[in-house]
Amino acid sequence: MLFSISWRNIWRNKVRSLVIIFSIALGIFAGVIASAFFKGMAIQRIQKVIKTELSYIQIHNPGFEQTSDFTNFIVNSEDITQKIKQIPNVSGVSRRMSVQSMAASAETASGVIISGVFPEQEATVTNISTKIIDGQYFEGIKRNPVVIGKKLAEKLNVKVRSKIVITIQDLDNNITSGAFRVAGIYSTDNNMFDEANIYVRFTDIQKLTGFPMNAAHEIAINISDNKELPVILPKVKEITNNDLDVKSWKELSPEMNYLTEAMDMYMYIFIVIILLALLFGIINTMLMVVMERTKEIGMLMAIGMNKMKVFGMIVLESVLLSLTGGIVGVLVGALSAKYGETHPIDLSMWAQGYQALGYDAFVYTVLDPEMLINITVLVIITGIIAAIYPAYKALKNDPADALRIE
Repeated sequence: MLFSISWRNIWRNKVRSLVIIFSIALGIFAGVIASAFFKGMAIQRIQKVIKTELSYIQIHNPGFEQTSDFTNFIVNSEDITQKIKQIPNVSGVSRRMSVQSMAASAETASGVIISGVFPEQEATVTNISTKIIDGQYFEGIKRNPVVIGKKLAEKLNVKVRSKIVITIQDLDNNITSGAFRVAGIYSTDNNMFDEANIYVRFTDIQKLTGFPMNAAHEIAINISDNKELPVILPKVKEITNNDLDVKSWKELSPEMNYLTEAMDMYMYIFIVIILLALLFGIINTMLMVVMERTKEIGMLMAIGMNKMKVFGMIVLESVLLSLTGGIVGVLVGALSAKYGETHPIDLSMWAQGYQALGYDAFVYTVLDPEMLINITVLVIITGIIAAIYPAYKALKNDPADALRIE
């Protein structure tokens, strides 16, 4: 009965109730869509790091990550690679030579990270081969092909089939140079990565430096699903006898692992701020309700309704008001977020700024069901808190005095 009375009381002043419901719905909608947007942006950034820049797991000799010493390589990398390929759910393994060096064109030069790769292997662990926007992936050039990023091509002022000179240090610490021709230009929508990374064939750079064919600075591993990472990582460490540094993408790029957690935390803070702003509107509305119905509440108390029921009635009115607006906001926000999962939000107007930070210009939203449940709970809590003072105010009224009010 108390529920029925409370629900009817909400609609005694339809305009006022609709205004507060609309305000709550609009605030919750903004919170849900913002949460889905930023979660989608974070997940896209993480996937880009994994599939384009790092892969799921990397293996190095101890100390290589800190020094990038050319002579600090994995001796038996080919044997390790073959064993890792036998692990279930490993979808690709690639050996790499990694050198920090200089690439120069006829006009200028730039510091780069040279990755000597086996093209077929590399295509199984990263998606650089699918990011080619001009030329081909190690094809079309017979001798010393190189694949470079769009941003670096612009900086060096080169195009497909242009010549660039790579200067590096060999195993004997002698400076050596080699002429390469641009076979393809890729774009990952991450300007910093595109400007700093170039890819050459392992065999070409090996001839130039005298690097052992069975060796590698880095072994990159791709897996079929991120959920398999806790299972596969120990198996890889076992193959290496724990003598090498075996790290997942979370260890290689801890800031990316933190990104999702940080986004979730920021979204909860954002939603709490919205609810705090709405809280004062609900309190104001409920105070007006209590003041308008002073005589009515006094009469209910005079005929025997105890104070706890009066308190419960006002709290329930506030909760129902908040919950109605909250559910409308959650539903509209959830439907909009689901639509955004297949129809990206176009940020191409600010593409240059986003790409400079490594983010996509087209963002697909990601709806988090747990977030929706938590928002609904927060709305209910907000409704309860908003009703406490108005309900207390109502209980302070003396029934005899309230009945004298005209």
